[in-house]
Amino acid sequence: MRLLARVASVSTPAPSSALPLAWRGLVDDAAIFPPGDAPLAKAAEAHVARRSQPYGDLVGTFVAKDTDLPALKATPLALSVVVTGGAGGIAGLASLARRLHIAVEGVEIALRDPGDPVGAARRVGAAVDAARAEGQLDDHVPVYVEIPVDCAPGAWLAAADEVAAREFRLKFRTGGLEAAAFPSAAALAGCIDASLDRETPFKCTAGLHRAVRHTGADDGFEHHGFLNLLVATRLAFDGATPDDVAGVLERRDGDALAAEARDLDLGGARRWFTSFGSCSVDEPLDDLVRLGLV
Repeated sequence: MRLLARVASVSTPAPSSALPLAWRGLVDDAAIFPPGDAPLAKAAEAHVARRSQPYGDLVGTFVAKDTDLPALKATPLALSVVVTGGAGGIAGLASLARRLHIAVEGVEIALRDPGDPVGAARRVGAAVDAARAEGQLDDHVPVYVEIPVDCAPGAWLAAADEVAAREFRLKFRTGGLEAAAFPSAAALAGCIDASLDRETPFKCTAGLHRAVRHTGADDGFEHHGFLNLLVATRLAFDGATPDDVAGVLERRDGDALAAEARDLDLGGARRWFTSFGSCSVDEPLDDLVRLGLV
């Protein structure tokens, strides 16, 4: 079993009486992103309303772009902000959020140099350090770093080392608008293994609308399931091999997967798989209800 050397530094969702720990704050509301593409004002209003509804604590942060902040000034949201301008955009984001009195609860940034992801990660680290030193970005705010999937494997791992050394977190892309955006089960298992080896929490983005792996009815793509991923993370932490983890990610029998999930400490797995962004909150909830998990 892997050692929990830095568990104290890893935040978990806020307590709630409605849902078990495994499901609290699991779904970050990314309604404005493809394929949902909801208008910003409408999506923000729906998010606020959803948080007060039954099962509202399934919902985590509202995901928006840094360029959206001025339009969100008067909206009471806990935001996870996607930086669109590379490391140089972090200072502007932090300063603007302070001026607008916007609560930033997470920062997400994709490294922009696949040829030198380590250097790019270091530039992000320097920008975050500067923003925190100037009091513009609170120390508790997690920073999620997405490493380009098209960089060399050794460079990807070295960049993950840099992310871990900074006590940032990793962000994995699990889908998109093209088949190539969906990683194989083996590739995703490798990402989970790399994250746990570095004792580094991660979140996922895109493609995880449903609990169980399936072929998309609309696009024909092979979609990962968030329940597969959560069970796989738990088993990986408990010592499963990457091949075994990949096998879990490929499972399609939802009832059998849910039965196994009931016997596992999935709340503990949330220390590592913190959340996933989805343009739909209703679909993940519907699946959890259908599978008898909530």
